Amino acid sequence: MAIKDLPAPSEASSNLGQVAAQFLLTLSPDERLKSQQEIYRFVRWYGEGRRIGELSIPEVANYAEQITSSTTEIAEKLAIVKAFLIYSYKQGLTKTNLSLHLKPKRPTPKLHARPSRLKHKEAILTAKGRADLEAELTALKSERPIIAEELQKAAADKDFRENAPLEAARERQGQLEARIRELEGILKAARDMEEKQTSGHQVNMGDTVLLRELTSSEEVKYTLVDAREANPIDGKISTASPVGQALLGRNKGDTIDVRVPAGVITYEIKDILHR
Repeated sequence: MAIKDLPAPSEASSNLGQVAAQFLLTLSPDERLKSQQEIYRFVRWYGEGRRIGELSIPEVANYAEQITSSTTEIAEKLAIVKAFLIYSYKQGLTKTNLSLHLKPKRPTPKLHARPSRLKHKEAILTAKGRADLEAELTALKSERPIIAEELQKAAADKDFRENAPLEAARERQGQLEARIRELEGILKAARDMEEKQTSGHQVNMGDTVLLRELTSSEEVKYTLVDAREANPIDGKISTASPVGQALLGRNKGDTIDVRVPAGVITYEIKDILHR
């Protein structure tokens, strides 16, 4: 994305809304049209009147977590915001290049055990959620012979003091077995979600909800699931999340308030698609 050389914004125009407007003016008409929705989404998230120099690294690093879309679309949206942050840094409005910290949320490594607070809690799984976990368990068990072979080859090196492959294989084996035990425990204790043939009623776990953000009219779609199924990139959010909690029990046409760093964003429930 090309950035033209324009006079730097003055100190008086260094709040997010004004800097965003300045940045968009540096773009070609086509780029401006493509970028302005995502730029103003970022501005609304943190507050139009907030000084850009007050943005912190943790805040920017967490921004990507609230974007639910395909992996390709997330990368495109973040590239637009990164260009804005690079512009702000080059203009001397931020002390560091915040764009370096804007990255998509990485999925939880499947071989690592999840927090203990979820480990002993009964899960309520959708049919797809159970099928996904069962498929993952089968795939992990099929890796056992491969890791055993890796261990055998690495152990053939008698110099154990600096045998990095052996340590790596042992660590991977430990992670593999921990995840297998976790999945077996989840599937054994989990209850299957009861299927409902309802429409137009309250939002429940397993439902997909279409929301419209009232300020921008932007629409997003979320599916409410158990924390073990949650995956923001796929639009699956936990019922324990702020958005999930705000949606449960609400009806089509209701409005909900979700707290964000800038304050509160209000959504209207446009439609409810029951499982």
